[in-house]
Amino acid sequence: MNVETATKPQNESLERPTLAHIVPFVAWLFIAHLLGDPDGWKYAVRSVVCLGLFVWLRPWRWYSAINFRNVPLAIVVGIAVCIIWVIGESPWVRDNLPWLYNVYGKWGIMPFGELRDTSIGLAYSPSETGWPLTLVRIAGSALVIGVIEEFFWRGWLYRWMLGRNFLKVDPGTFDRFAFFAVAFVFGLEHREWLAGWLAGIAYGWLYWKTRDIWATALAHALTNALLGWYVVYAGAYWFWSG
Repeated sequence: MNVETATKPQNESLERPTLAHIVPFVAWLFIAHLLGDPDGWKYAVRSVVCLGLFVWLRPWRWYSAINFRNVPLAIVVGIAVCIIWVIGESPWVRDNLPWLYNVYGKWGIMPFGELRDTSIGLAYSPSETGWPLTLVRIAGSALVIGVIEEFFWRGWLYRWMLGRNFLKVDPGTFDRFAFFAVAFVFGLEHREWLAGWLAGIAYGWLYWKTRDIWATALAHALTNALLGWYVVYAGAYWFWSG
């Protein structure tokens, strides 16, 4: 069983591991606010800076290596979350279940009460930004923020809610309020809040089930990589517009 344990003495200050989990994620949000609309080079800058912070701070030092027995389950969760993310706005739902398309579009996505303008977002297409920046966008979404978010939401916040010395909290400990609260706030971080909430539940369940932060990071990275592929293949650039 891959139980994550702290490698530092119990009486060591938690300042360093706490900052290592929080700073890359907060920097991601701050740079997004500073630069605004994440088209082209802006997303590349955010990815490079936050990757640098993540590598410098090394939050993974307090975790065991990935247990490869958890990889198949992580792949299943990653694929499932990608489907959840796009299905509500898919052409199939629009054409065959228009009522669901309208309800989801108005209340499952922020701002509430209006359908998203799916004609926007062409500024993110390879024809506008060039393929190098498009590929950086997909890689940054999968390998940078997908991983950073897991160390913040599941690795730190969920366990911190269960005990201030979060490194001593067994990831296999289930607390209903903390579990669903973290998933809900994770959802609110995204414009697609309902899909985000369900994704938070899925990733949280995977973390609880496997006790493996790398399994959840892999699932999240796979979701984001598949979503990036879908955005380019289907021309669904509105998923990248916020």
